[in-house]
Amino acid sequence: MKVYLPVIRVLSMVIFIFGLTMLVPVGVSWVFQDGAARAFDEAILLTLGVGLVLWGFTRRNKRDLTIRDGFLMVALVWTVLPVFAALPLIFYLDASFTDAYFEAVSGLTTTGATVFSELDKLPVSINFWRTQLVWLGGMGLIVLAVAILPLLGIGGRQMFKAETPGPMKDSKMTPRIAETAKGLWGVYTGITVCCFLAYHWAGMSWMDAIMHSFSTMGLGGFSSHDASFGYFNSPTIETVSIVFMLIAGMNFATHFVALSGRSIRPYITDPEAVWFLVVALGSVLGIAVFLNENDVYRSFSEAFRYSAFNVVSIATTTGYANTDYYLWPMFAPLWMLFLSSFATSAGSTGGGIKMIRALVLYKQVNRELLRAIHPDAVYLVRIGSEVVPGNILFAVLAFGFMYMVSIVSMTLLMSLSGLDIITAFSAVVASINNTGPGLNQVGPATTFEVLNDFQTWICTFAMLLGRLEIFTLLVVFTPAFWRR
Repeated sequence: MKVYLPVIRVLSMVIFIFGLTMLVPVGVSWVFQDGAARAFDEAILLTLGVGLVLWGFTRRNKRDLTIRDGFLMVALVWTVLPVFAALPLIFYLDASFTDAYFEAVSGLTTTGATVFSELDKLPVSINFWRTQLVWLGGMGLIVLAVAILPLLGIGGRQMFKAETPGPMKDSKMTPRIAETAKGLWGVYTGITVCCFLAYHWAGMSWMDAIMHSFSTMGLGGFSSHDASFGYFNSPTIETVSIVFMLIAGMNFATHFVALSGRSIRPYITDPEAVWFLVVALGSVLGIAVFLNENDVYRSFSEAFRYSAFNVVSIATTTGYANTDYYLWPMFAPLWMLFLSSFATSAGSTGGGIKMIRALVLYKQVNRELLRAIHPDAVYLVRIGSEVVPGNILFAVLAFGFMYMVSIVSMTLLMSLSGLDIITAFSAVVASINNTGPGLNQVGPATTFEVLNDFQTWICTFAMLLGRLEIFTLLVVFTPAFWRR
């Protein structure tokens, strides 16, 4: 156990920093006098207290973190921080630990599924906290931590490598990992401010604009209204949302390079960005035509409006809705759920297997077909101009296999517990892809409140598994990991 004390030391600092982020909703509560300030005060004291106590016991345990420590650190952060994030919900709403932990995990993993109803009646600060969790989780609290912890004498390369999504984790934009993290957060914050200003310009109140800019850039989909974007019923607001959801669905490293070089060339040369836009926008047009042909709406322009918003929302794993798309002919919502599995880019705030892995899998399948025809020929899998190394190819294949095994296993468990197959399957897919709403009983017009505790914990595990891209979490459960 002593060998892991340096990891606990770093965790204690992350917990303490996380406690400080609760000061923001406290300020919101004071401004609006919404009655939730005491719940946040108690949560802050408990969070800071635990952080300080853990630091006091481990402050002398200093050493460089290994790759093994990095995986453990990531797993601990994403499972422990939701405990503290849930405290205001427990203290003010008297929510059960299961529901509060689910909501906190949903926020931090940018899933956006909720077990709460009557959101319009919640205190402003509670809704603000929910969306702030999405924003913090969007780029990853670990990335934030490695920008700060080096100032305390703690390097963060191992943690950053374990947390950064996508198969090509060794690439970095700047020589120092802290500078990389600061660059990412700078771009992330800057675009969030632009999103806030655009929402406010489009007609949202300034507080709604702040909260929805948080959940838009985090692609989390938490809203302060039960009707989500249906509450606003504004094509202008929906257009703003579509633009920023598409921006957040692309690799933030690409945004960083494009903004630094003041050039759009990085977007053109990024194979993920091109395919992401082609697939998302092509699906918008296809679903609009499908809805129009099935007379779901009175005109093509109306069908296009609802298709554009909801398809982009689900494809980017955001989870906003401006209508109950489960009532559409079944092909449309199923296609949207399928898109959420792969459409977003690695290095974005979206979920799913990511477009880069989907491209690698597609090209590998194509290579095997060609090799079946020409067994002696040599074919290389390329992404853009780069040849995909064998170790990455094998890792992507293993990831794809475990992704399917995870969905099937958890769907069977959900079905065994009494759910119908559509609700069970869509709840698991929406959770592991960090999308939010599923279909049927957990569709866009309802919440996950209908699930019992067992089903809620399965979805909670699925959200964590998806956010940490399966292997980062599962590796901690292997006997080899704990063998020194």
